[in-house]
Parts: sequence; C-alpha cells; structure tokens
Amino acid sequence: MNADNVVVDAGIPAPADLRRVLGHFATGVAVIAAHDGTRPLGFTCQSVVSVSLDPPYVSFCPAKSSTSWPLLRAAGALCINILAQEQSALCRQFAVSGADKFAGVEWDRAGNGAPALAGALAQIEVTVELEHDAGDHTVVLARIGDLRATEGGEPLLFYKGGFGGFTA
Repeated sequence: MNADNVVVDAGIPAPADLRRVLGHFATGVAVIAAHDGTRPLGFTCQSVVSVSLDPPYVSFCPAKSSTSWPLLRAAGALCINILAQEQSALCRQFAVSGADKFAGVEWDRAGNGAPALAGALAQIEVTVELEHDAGDHTVVLARIGDLRATEGGEPLLFYKGGFGGFTA
C-alpha cells in the first residue's frame, strides 16, 4: 500500500518509469521502408536488433497502432535504413502519421525493390519470416537478403528521449 492506502502492484512498472529507465539504453535509429508498386512507404524505428548470423536474421518492433506497418508487411520486401547522425530531421519526418513521408527525400530502389534512403549509414534488405504479439508492439523476425554500409559516418542515436551522435 502507498500513503493513500491504495494497493500498488510492485511487479508492474508504470509506463513513465519504463520510459525513464529504459531510456538509459541508447539505440540506433532506422527507417523501415517498402514499395507497394505504386508508392514508397516507411516509418521510423529504434528497435532494430541483430538476431542471428546463421541464418541471417534481424528483428524490429512496430507499434500495433502503426498505420504504416500493415502496408509495409503487405508489400513484402523491406529495406532497413540505418540513419546517420545528420539525419535527425529525416527521422522525425518518418515518425509522423498521415503525411507524405517521402516528400523531398532522395532514395533509390534497393536490390529487392524497397526504398534505400540516400545518406543512410547502412541498408539491410529483408523479408518478413514471422511476427509475434508483444503487448502494444509486434516483434518482427526478418531474414536478411543483402546488406551494405558506408564507412566513416556516425550513427544517429536515441537516448533519454532525444537524438544525438556518438563520441568514442
């Protein structure tokens, strides 16, 4: 019980506490992109994780509230664009809902047809293998088909609610 005689379940942290504490873990930022045959699609994601080298898998976690994810899933071929430090505006552009996220964005088609964003540190071409329900998000396991990186750049990082760079 707390001071107001309200029973508090100590085993379930409040969302604000989760954000505050887990925000201490710096993550890279990516734009997950696809092309549906008519238009490019994408959303910002900070939950990209390397899963396995053999077979080559990554995972990412779109929010269940995402209106973009069902469209990307239907497109099939995806490109995970790992953003560079100077791409924070691009990160914000792809984080909004309902707008033309590709307005003014320079991109080419990756080998699998998905949008590869100009200036990204790396691109990972993937196909979705499976999805798992995970509360207010979905865990997506994707098989890597091809990948490439630009050497010498610095990553865009998300840390404690803000964007920044990396200093060794």
